[in-house]
Amino acid sequence: MTAPRPLELLAPAKNAAFGCEAIKHGADAVYIGGPAFGARYGAGSSVAEIQQLCDYAHSYHAKVFVALNTILHDSELEAAQRLVWQLYDAGADALIIQDMGLLELDLPPIQLHASTQTDIRHPEKARFLADVGFSQIVLARELSLAEIRAIAARTDVALEYFVHGALCVAFSGQCYISHAHTGRSANRGECSQACRLPYSLVDDKGRTISENQHLLSMKDNNQSDNLLALIEAGVTSFKIEGRLKDLAYVKNITAHYRTLLDAIIDSHPQYHRAASGRSTFSFTPQPEKTFNRGYTDYFAGGRQDDIGAFDSPAFVGTVVGEVTEIGAGWITIRSSETFHNGDGLCFHDAAGEVQGMRVNRVDGQRLHLAQMPADLSLGTTLFRNRDQAFERALEKDSAQRLIAVQIDFTETPSAFTLTLRDEDGICVSASLNRDACPDIVRAQNPAAARNKLEEQLQKLGGTSFRATGLTLNLKEDWFFPVSSLNALRRQAVEALQAERLARHPRPLRRAVSAEPAIYPQQELTYLGNVFNAKARAFYEKHGVRLIDEAYETGAEKGMVSLMITKHCLRHSFNLCPKEVKYLKPDPMTLINGKEKLILKFDCQACEMHVIGRMKKGVTLNLGIAPSTAGCG
Repeated sequence: MTAPRPLELLAPAKNAAFGCEAIKHGADAVYIGGPAFGARYGAGSSVAEIQQLCDYAHSYHAKVFVALNTILHDSELEAAQRLVWQLYDAGADALIIQDMGLLELDLPPIQLHASTQTDIRHPEKARFLADVGFSQIVLARELSLAEIRAIAARTDVALEYFVHGALCVAFSGQCYISHAHTGRSANRGECSQACRLPYSLVDDKGRTISENQHLLSMKDNNQSDNLLALIEAGVTSFKIEGRLKDLAYVKNITAHYRTLLDAIIDSHPQYHRAASGRSTFSFTPQPEKTFNRGYTDYFAGGRQDDIGAFDSPAFVGTVVGEVTEIGAGWITIRSSETFHNGDGLCFHDAAGEVQGMRVNRVDGQRLHLAQMPADLSLGTTLFRNRDQAFERALEKDSAQRLIAVQIDFTETPSAFTLTLRDEDGICVSASLNRDACPDIVRAQNPAAARNKLEEQLQKLGGTSFRATGLTLNLKEDWFFPVSSLNALRRQAVEALQAERLARHPRPLRRAVSAEPAIYPQQELTYLGNVFNAKARAFYEKHGVRLIDEAYETGAEKGMVSLMITKHCLRHSFNLCPKEVKYLKPDPMTLINGKEKLILKFDCQACEMHVIGRMKKGVTLNLGIAPSTAGCG
């Protein structure tokens, strides 16, 4: 009989406190940035914080993955190596990396996960990464279910897939526009998000196709309806984007996917949760209530027409009604919704831009505003992008995660023994010596004594455990002082917590194949992101003959693809040569102010290339490599 397959819900952690809340709300694992070398600038945590998070997570046998996924300069390798050892000693379960130079360093036996920035789109790449020691790989967001199945058939590593959050329009986050224009490298965690800017689209004849729209901005990813299909395709880790998102987002979205995955697990015995305990919530998860740009399942089911957030990259929320009256500082709205003081509302103005306003006071359907927008008119559709009541609910202690425990209480000639056995089979005991407690006497009221005993032994409130059953093995009915029972229960609970931490199944590094695996390509362009000598040595060892330097070195002086994307503006505007006869995939131009980017279309691969050159004077600021003390 095949063992049940674990399904891992992986949530983001801006810091240790966010990570603990993610676990409380149902995450089986969290990913967090360390003090340096993470691809989300401003979302780093100290080693001490990460250790605190590990202690909390491991009590549920949940895991902590640390993102160390920037490309590294030669001058940073020593500091990176020190940091890895510190993270291992702090209890981190895995590293998420993209720089293969790290594999050439003396590292602890910590598990390695391949970042989405390693650009895993094909079975050959997945197989190679497994052969060089990666245990889990983050698939490209653009992959369809069919492509995922093909990868799963060729490798036995865990497949991780983004199921929710912001979408980077470039394949696997490999975008160089930010560095080319500003010197802020996305590969170094400092993306300027050029994809969220407004652009005009002009064809090769100079005709304007679209004006002042956010043409590279994608809707947010939402795979809620595809979870079972993803599982059946081979995905085992379901990743939520958002290390820079607020706590309300982390709570709400984690709880949402926890609810969906639990429903699947409960009805499919071949799957089980990857960590211990079950979460319950004081609120109903609603993904539409927290920041999003509208939702799409991207390319999971093949190419879709409506994946872009062209109108605005802002969060507009849900439609709540339309304006029927406008007064001095107030409006009346036709709506079936209930409003609250502090609600945030917005609308699209005549130029298509999002305008926001805040509700000061609610009087039925009359809303008194903090400031009246000048261009608000009758009949305007209003959206709510801040539900004050929902946000207040999330500000409170909004979840509880409890591990199931069977309790046995047994009498022996010399003692009374309390045994706790948790859902993972971990068992501990604590004993109450009869001689040390002379207040234990035969009960004058056996029924009342037994009821009190059962009540006190199952009082697990304030702990991470819940009693699912109690067995009493007593030769007679005894009266126990409440203080003695409480002390015994505390002793047993503390012992179980300690034993769970001691027996946390910390994963080991995957063994490297006996013979050096051959990389699927013999040549690497700047897209390979080779930024240090160790990375170069790694690829040479694995059969790569020609290796260009990373774009950040400044070696590419001419026009190159600053972004390659499956998103296609020809398709978006019904100008696809595959769908419209006699059309040719002629180049187009994106214009933002003085900035121009050339679009070229590879129709055979169904890809769009955004082409430009590095601005004069752009250099990479390496910053200061962290010291050992700074990493702690």
